[in-house]
Amino acid sequence: MSADVTLENITVKFDEFTAVKDADITIKGGEFFSFLGPSGCGKTTLLRTISGFQEPSEGSVYIGGTDMAGIGPNKRPTALIFQNLALFPLMSVCENIAFSLEVKGVSKKERRRRADKLLELVALPGQGDKMVNELSGGQRQRVAVARALAAEPEVLLLDEPLSALDLRLRQHMRTELREIQKRAGITFIYITHDQGEALTMSDRVAVMREGFIEQVGEGTKVYDNPATAFVASFVGENNAFQGNVSEVKARKVIVTTDYGNLEASLADDVKLSVGDKAIVFARPEAMTIVKRDNAIKNVINSRVVYQEFEGKFWHLILDGKNGSKIKMSQINDGSTHVYEERSELKVQIDPKLAVALPFGPLAAE
Repeated sequence: MSADVTLENITVKFDEFTAVKDADITIKGGEFFSFLGPSGCGKTTLLRTISGFQEPSEGSVYIGGTDMAGIGPNKRPTALIFQNLALFPLMSVCENIAFSLEVKGVSKKERRRRADKLLELVALPGQGDKMVNELSGGQRQRVAVARALAAEPEVLLLDEPLSALDLRLRQHMRTELREIQKRAGITFIYITHDQGEALTMSDRVAVMREGFIEQVGEGTKVYDNPATAFVASFVGENNAFQGNVSEVKARKVIVTTDYGNLEASLADDVKLSVGDKAIVFARPEAMTIVKRDNAIKNVINSRVVYQEFEGKFWHLILDGKNGSKIKMSQINDGSTHVYEERSELKVQIDPKLAVALPFGPLAAE
């Protein structure tokens, strides 16, 4: 069974510091939902508020339509997985999974039956008699999920559970967690600073900055149509060109920058007028090298700082204005040219792929 989770104007303050400001959102039952943001943005505070470990200063939390005011963590239909999985090393896998059932007085036979069923759910059949230290990191992660599900929660809360794993295992566990969530059929609320995790696993993502929810949407929407300059600079890689709007034509704008006039599309639901401060964002893959700039839009002149090889891609790092850097990416098709440092290049930004947004704070590098 899964439940909706509604946050209604949630604000959380610690003395003079406001950790979460006016969070207002509904997470659908059965949804895999992620809060994404840098350290200190308030995402873990929101998770603690949902779980009952943190009381909101203002606003209400509803789970399955029930107001959670005054209901403690142990009485809420939620289970929480921390960064530290906190598995019991002196217990077997089955004993770890069934621990909450033992506390509730469930019989030994029934505990074993449920634990074995959960091991099948998390793709670890027949592993119940092993000790935790006999398992790999990914297997321990799945045991932690099974233990949380043993309590039959309507909502599973996950606080950066993959952060301690190496890159390859993290990537593998993204798929595993998503499949487990689909099989379990309950609401997953996931906290992460890793955009790859959020985009690949989630039905929807909420991007947070300094306590505010900046944008909520499907991963493709957040990536392709960022609502703010912060979201554009935090989700995926983006080059930022600041300037002033010099022309508006339907959903296209011309922004005058230090690199010349750049044409870009307006992001959805964004309005800009002539004279407004704006930022044109262009992802590395939206840029190509051109031979001449005669009658070609959106061409900038730069020099090569260095070139990076990353298997599937070659990345060119170029000199930008005021000490900044510009990054462009090319697919490694075996014919990519290797450029000398300080080589002069003309680079075109595809105006169809460039996005213009009102000037605002960017994500820290």
